Formats: sequence, C-alpha cells, structure tokens
Amino acid sequence: MAFRFKVGEDSGRDFMRVRSLFVSLCIFGAFSPVALAQAVIEGRVELPKSHLAPVVNKRYEIVTKGGVLATSPPLAVVYLEGSFPKTAAPATKQVAQKDLTFVPALLPVRVGTRVEFPNEDDTYHNIFSYSPAKRFDLGRYRPDEKPVPSQVFDVAGLVTLRCDIHEHMRGLILVVDTPHFVTTDVDGHFRLSGLPAGRYTLKAWVDSRTTRERPVELKSGSTLHVDFP
Repeated sequence: MAFRFKVGEDSGRDFMRVRSLFVSLCIFGAFSPVALAQAVIEGRVELPKSHLAPVVNKRYEIVTKGGVLATSPPLAVVYLEGSFPKTAAPATKQVAQKDLTFVPALLPVRVGTRVEFPNEDDTYHNIFSYSPAKRFDLGRYRPDEKPVPSQVFDVAGLVTLRCDIHEHMRGLILVVDTPHFVTTDVDGHFRLSGLPAGRYTLKAWVDSRTTRERPVELKSGSTLHVDFP
C-alpha cells in the first residue's frame, strides 16, 4: 500500500490519517480472533527406560518385544483429537532407507499425507506393509530410480514398514486424524502451539499397544501443562 503526500497545509492532516490507519491495523493484528484463539499445550511423557547409550546422531530403530513395536531409544507422539476446521492439504513427507534402516524410524502424519520412500543405499530395497490402515508393496527399486515411490496414507492408524530384501528393517508411520501433533524429544518433553480454544482429547502414543489420553479444555491465549506419567 502506497501513500502520497502533498506539500502544504493538507500534508499534516494526511499524515494523521495514515498514522490512525497504521495504529488500527496494528491493534487488529494483535487482537484479531485468530490470534486470540491460539492456545499452547506443553508437558512431558514418561518414556520407558532405555539401556542404550545417549542418542548423538538422532538415529532410532524399531524394536519388537513380545509383539510390541516401539522406537529404541524410546519416543512418543502427542496429538490433539477433536473437531477442527478444514485446512490446506498436508505437505509431502519422506521416509528414507539409509544404512539399511528407515529414517525416521517413526513418522507421524496427518490423514491424507503423501509419503515418499527414497532409497539412499547402494542396494535394492522393496518396501511393503501388511497393516490394516495401509497395505502396499512398492516392489524393488534402485537408489537412482525416478520418480521416488510414494503412497497416500488416508486411514488413521499405525502402519508398520518392512523391506522384503532386508528382513531386519522396521519402520512406523502413525497416521492421525488431526493437524495438531508432535514427536517428543528423548526426555519426553513436547509442545503443541497454535491450538484453537475448545474441549479436546490429548493423546500420547508410546508404542503399538500403549496410548495414553487426557481430556483437556483450552482457553484463548492460554498455556496448559499436561504430563503423562
């Protein structure tokens, strides 16, 4: 927006009108319903104890103990369930195959997200899943193959990734029907911001058999602290 001033007695009045408009825009931006509606949830999820060395390069693997799938070292995914207005389509995500592992080992995505599976190893991979939330088989493909194989994850649930060539490989995609989710850090801390006011259910996915939940009520501009012991 551009403004022009005429030199003379009217220039002072023009300046005051522009100043008044600028102040109004600042007030509206600071106190608009969108800005006021945003709330924050932060807290900590008590993660299972790990006997592994501290993570330096953020490399995780999926382990199976008694049929339970979880990351090692442990991580959790925290997400807010409820009724939310429609938003833009989710951006494409990636799960790479690198050093014969899935990177990241655990990927949370919103329903409708397209996930690509680039091969960064100097060997073939054949990624597939038999999970009820998503069944697919990408077939064998080389590192330089284009386009990168991908799938759209349109049903909420846990999807287990495997490689038909490398039996030890495991990966997880947690598909959630909400735009509000985050992965904890290695100490279990999380922070969800930009949340609308209202009553919801806050959930913490810890492993394939453990999801904790708490009802929450968010107020405009508030910060709520929630821990999952």
